[in-house]
Amino acid sequence: MPNYTEYFELERPALMSIAYQMLGERAAAQDLVQDAWEIWNKADKATIDSPPAWLRTVTNRLAIDALRSARKKREVYVGPWLPEPLIEDVQGGPDAALALAKDCELALMWAMERLTIEERSAFILRKVFDSDYAELSEVLGKTEANCRKIVSRASQKIASTKLKFNVTQSETYALLSKFTQACAAKNHDQVLSLLAPDVVSISDGGGHVRAALRPLFGALEVSGVLLSILRKYSSNSTTHRTNVNGQPALIISANNQLNTVLTIGVNDAGLIAWIYMMRNPYKLRLC
Repeated sequence: MPNYTEYFELERPALMSIAYQMLGERAAAQDLVQDAWEIWNKADKATIDSPPAWLRTVTNRLAIDALRSARKKREVYVGPWLPEPLIEDVQGGPDAALALAKDCELALMWAMERLTIEERSAFILRKVFDSDYAELSEVLGKTEANCRKIVSRASQKIASTKLKFNVTQSETYALLSKFTQACAAKNHDQVLSLLAPDVVSISDGGGHVRAALRPLFGALEVSGVLLSILRKYSSNSTTHRTNVNGQPALIISANNQLNTVLTIGVNDAGLIAWIYMMRNPYKLRLC
């Protein structure tokens, strides 16, 4: 007789990845996968033809319900909401199950926020896990033809962000290095040269620390604000580079305590088109 507990544990990383990419929150993803385990534990395994597909279906349905609730709560969130970062050099132990999710770039996570819940679920299953349309039909309760349209619509919305995904780490690292060096040197012209004209900078403080209460748009506004912020950090903080969600990022600490994670998204022209600044201490303390 198969050991169904061990089987579930083998599938756990994929289920955690689905849950995290749907919800953008580590603890919520862990709770959701635990709920999937409870359902799996009670299920009649003899009736399940494809356990991986069955588990993905259950996890996605749970995630769809959870995201509906989460989005209602985010409507009253103070300032912009950003997904929690997965910082490479401090992950491990119980969070090892999130290994697959670490390759989901924060820029893509942010881009997926513009999708409907159905579009997000379909996009993740199709583009990340290469699920067939029969599985999407089972998850969403729609025909395969409708599922194809949903995936196509989601892909178009993602493409409209003009961000380049699956950028190499070396490309991101080089651009981030030039950017931070230009900021440290207070070289406004060089900073501007690295930013796309329509760059967007988003800070998430959750109402707990100082952070912009709206996204910043355009190279002039973004450069002015970031130069001011990073100049302030340079006087009483330490910085080091690490990988966050599979891409290089800057970690800023004060008094030996992490207070900001900064990373970037790149466009097809090789310019910074999106800047992520996580400052919410309740999200950072989980890192």
